[in-house]
Amino acid sequence: MLVLGRKRDEEIVIGDGEIVITVVDIRGDRVRLGVKAKKEIPVHRREIFDAIAAEGRHHAVPGVPCG
Repeated sequence: MLVLGRKRDEEIVIGDGEIVITVVDIRGDRVRLGVKAKKEIPVHRREIFDAIAAEGRHHAVPGVPCG
C-alpha cells in the first residue's frame, strides 16, 4: 500500500490522469475527498462496493473477476 500525505486542495493523480483525487476538507479525524474520473470508471465507497459484490452484481464492475 502506498501512503501519501496531502493537505487541503492538494491532489493525487492515478494512471495517466484518468483519476484525480482531491482533498476537499479535513475536520478532526474526517477527510472529504473529491474524485474526478470518466463516467465509465465506477467509483464506490468500500461498503457500497462490498454490497454490490455480495449481491452477485460484481461482474458489472470492471476489473473485478466473476465467480
